[in-house]
Order: sequence, then C-alpha cells, then structure tokens
Amino acid sequence: MKRRRLFEFGDCQWLPSLLRDYMTDYLRFVSSQFHLFGGALPILKDVLEHTGRTQIVDIASGGGGPWLSLVPELQAQIPDLQIRLTDRYPNQSGMNQVASALTQVVVIESRSIDARAVPSDLAGLRTQFLSLHHFEPAEVVAILKNAMAANQPIAFFEAQQRDVEHLIRFALSPLFVIILTPFIRPFRIWRLVLTYLIPIIPALIFWDGLVSVLRTYTVDEMLTMAKEADPGQQYQWKAEVLECGQIKMPYLAGWPVKSPEPS
Repeated sequence: MKRRRLFEFGDCQWLPSLLRDYMTDYLRFVSSQFHLFGGALPILKDVLEHTGRTQIVDIASGGGGPWLSLVPELQAQIPDLQIRLTDRYPNQSGMNQVASALTQVVVIESRSIDARAVPSDLAGLRTQFLSLHHFEPAEVVAILKNAMAANQPIAFFEAQQRDVEHLIRFALSPLFVIILTPFIRPFRIWRLVLTYLIPIIPALIFWDGLVSVLRTYTVDEMLTMAKEADPGQQYQWKAEVLECGQIKMPYLAGWPVKSPEPS
C-alpha cells in the first residue's frame, strides 16, 4: 500500500486547542489503559543502559503519551529515570495529569518544542510515540539530524502499520471514543457535549486515525531515512516490527556508534 500525503486535523494550527486537547486526551487514555506500547520497554531499557542515559526527552507528547503505563515498569529497571514531556502544541491539562501521577519522574517542558529543532540543552534519549507519521520524509531526516547534532539517542514507536488490517481497526475508533469517553480524565462537560450531542470528536479521531494508517512508514522506509540523515554512519540504526499480542509496533532506534549495540 502506497504512503499517502494527507492532512490530519490534529496538525492544523487553526484547530481550536480545546478539540486538539480532547483528541490527545483520548490517545493518552487508550495508550495507557491498554498498555499499547508495552512492547517498547525492552528497547527503551537497552538504549538507555547501553548509552548510559537515565533521561528521556519525549517529543510530541500531546496529552502526556503512554508514560502512565510505561514508567512503573521502566523505573523498576532504571531507578534514576527522568522524563521530560514536550510538544509544539502542548496539552497542559493532560500533561499535568501525568506529571502529577509521576511526580518523582516526569516534568513538563514549558517551551513549545518543534521535533525538528529540539534545543541542545534537552539532553537524553529522544522518543516519539504515535507521531512519526505526522512528518514528511524530509522532516523526519531533519529530526534525525537534529538528534545526531546533539549526540543524543533517538527512538520512534508507532502502534499501527500501513495495511488494510489497520485501516479496518482504525475505522472502528469512533465506537471506542463513544464507549471510553466517560472514563477519560480530567472530566470535562464539553468533552461529553462534543462526543455525544455534537459528535465532532469521534469524527475527528475517525479521520485522523485512518489518515495515520495511510501515512505510517514501513521499517524499510524508516531505515532509508536514517541512512539519508547519517551518510557517515555515525549512528547504529535498528528497525523492526514488534508483535505484542494484537499490537504490531514498527520502531526505529538510533544511538552513537561508540555505544555498544542494544541486545
């Protein structure tokens, strides 16, 4: 299936922050409640240990990402773990919920952070969950080059592949929005209104979910972009599809070659 260059509402600057926040709240709830990225834990642990890092700089965190479910297990293996949440359009209430639940580990970056130009003072393993597909190939190369210029390891994780199976799965997302919305925190009356009375949120998530599948990169495409960003082979790159139950998780991880390769 050919990758499509389509737009997602969540990427649009004109989208009201209220709607964007409700969308990222849903993604945070689903990824944490159903432990969608549990398969990423061994990769995160190995890259941190083999590069001597204990800090993670999470890029495009949205409403807080999957850290509510990941931190307890990862912290048990990396006791000094520290995570900084960043985003270009941060969902402050969502991030605050994660930071409040994980006060000893998670902090929020107050600046608006562009994934393509992360400030060099933000040191640590750079992670992106369910967001790589938002960027076009030239932008992905810029993200990788920016990490390399700062000599920081980087890892991308998606929760879908570009195929018919995932198109069908994501087509069902409005049903899950309707079922799960009453359980999403923080509680908001407008979230209920825009889900049940005026179903804007299910419609937005339906469209963005399908487009996400159509924009998702294959493992080979990820490696091709990594090679373009790193013609001098300064980094070791690893990419594959992790199968964790029903979740098929493509990922790309890179670290300076002076660091031993993660197992």
